Amino acid sequence: MAQPKRKQSKQRSRKRRGANQFSAPQLAKDPTDGTLYRPHRVNPANGMYRGRQVIDVEA
Repeated sequence: MAQPKRKQSKQRSRKRRGANQFSAPQLAKDPTDGTLYRPHRVNPANGMYRGRQVIDVEA
């Protein structure tokens, strides 16, 4: 296998690793009750998806 000609600097390694940080998930606001949920998924608080009830949620 090929070997690097020079040692990779700490700054270069940290720049590369800095691009792979976790980011907070984007959240959508439900127009009916205002709860936050992940977009394109069923709202776990009330069981609604795209304006209709798809699962029954025990309250």
